[in-house]
Amino acid sequence: MAYRVVPLTRLIEQFERLPGIGKKTAQRLALYVLDLPQHEAEAFADAILDAKKKIHKCAVCCNLTDEELCSICSNPARDKSVICVVAEPKDVIALERTHEFNATYHVLHGCISPMDGIGPEQLCVKELLSRINAGGVSEVIMATNPTVEGEATAMYLSRLIKPLGVKVTRLAYGIPVGGDLEYADEVTLKRALDGRSEL
Repeated sequence: MAYRVVPLTRLIEQFERLPGIGKKTAQRLALYVLDLPQHEAEAFADAILDAKKKIHKCAVCCNLTDEELCSICSNPARDKSVICVVAEPKDVIALERTHEFNATYHVLHGCISPMDGIGPEQLCVKELLSRINAGGVSEVIMATNPTVEGEATAMYLSRLIKPLGVKVTRLAYGIPVGGDLEYADEVTLKRALDGRSEL
């Protein structure tokens, strides 16, 4: 008979459900949690439950927040005339790390992917259109990933937004800093050439 501890197996299975976590990593995480002192394990579990209870979508941009409006939407210093559309909350975090963008965001919570059964109805598209229709928006920046799904989503939204008289732009993509041209694929090189700027 194989060695099996049911509560441990269940814990491992829960960790395995997390994105990017395989069976061995799930086992390591489960065993790590079991080694925590009782109060730390309870604090860990409480943090998960507390986040699940308190975090929801911002009423304006659909980013994650524990208030009615996220800290970006409630900041009067932000330029509300420009909206940067991203697929996920983690994309906002990445762009904010640059300390270069001082406008607002809109989080779609995914990309259009017919293969996965995700259409525009499952995304926060209505909320974006409501913001634009309310007026005061001059530019929408499409910052979805340069994948088939990201490109399809950007094109779909562009077709909806342009007739509203709002400028729609796309993030430039190209060669990463420190990258070698010989290792770049054709699509990346084409985008780098298309997005070139004057020095």
